[in-house]
Amino acid sequence: MRFTLRSRLPVALCVLLLALLPILASGPADAATLRTWNRLAQCESGGRWHINTGNGYYGGLQFSHATWIGFGGGRYARNAHRATKYQQIRIAERVKRVQGWRAWPVCSRRIGLR
Repeated sequence: MRFTLRSRLPVALCVLLLALLPILASGPADAATLRTWNRLAQCESGGRWHINTGNGYYGGLQFSHATWIGFGGGRYARNAHRATKYQQIRIAERVKRVQGWRAWPVCSRRIGLR
């Protein structure tokens, strides 16, 4: 029996699809759940997303101004405490992608994230 490109193509496509399926079916690899962000904020700020205590860290996840601006938070607000909870989480996901949970060293360890 002679194999041609036409006869092998369906098999090759099936093999490729099976290899890519886990990648295509998954969401962002390390996206944290809303529950995780709420737990982290509870530890960082007592769960107060609009907190500004004057310590140089802002919002529920206690961003420094430099981190907030550096990761694009300025598109939402000048400081994190002026942004919504969901905007803060959006920026936190960016921070986590680069720095991991180490960006929140004490609380990430305290709640078992590292």
